[in-house]
Amino acid sequence: MQLPAYFGIAAATCSVAAFVPQAHKIFKTRETKDLSLPMWILQVIGFALWVTYGVTSRNWPIIVPNSICWLLSCFILGMKIKKG
Repeated sequence: MQLPAYFGIAAATCSVAAFVPQAHKIFKTRETKDLSLPMWILQVIGFALWVTYGVTSRNWPIIVPNSICWLLSCFILGMKIKKG
């Protein structure tokens, strides 16, 4: 494996890991009042676009972590919309 691949793996790992604590906290507390709705809408759209880019370019290192982040973002956005 070449050096850029290690940076890509590290970046993907950090991107996915960054969402886990927030999603876990929301799952446990069911509290979302301090979250910005526009930010999470843009986040979901952004990850959907990254997944689309990955699929159209057949780039699995883009598809996999961004799909996971998209799912976590959808959960957070859904909870934000549901709870306000």
